[in-house]
Amino acid sequence: MNCVGIDVSKGKSTIAVMRPFGEVVVSPFEVCHTVNELSELARQLKSLDGETRVVMESTGNCSPWRLLCRSILW
Repeated sequence: MNCVGIDVSKGKSTIAVMRPFGEVVVSPFEVCHTVNELSELARQLKSLDGETRVVMESTGNCSPWRLLCRSILW
């Protein structure tokens, strides 16, 4: 299973992907909250082998992430 951690900030977020026992799949990197960058992130996450779970902090404004969720789920 892949675990995607998202640290949401204003205008950008930091993403990392790990598997059980600390195996790093994708080292931390930043994504701006633009349609192009979120769409590319969705493409990258869809291409991961196996089940993928996304975890992010609770924040007052997650509207950029709604695009990502729609891209992954549909």
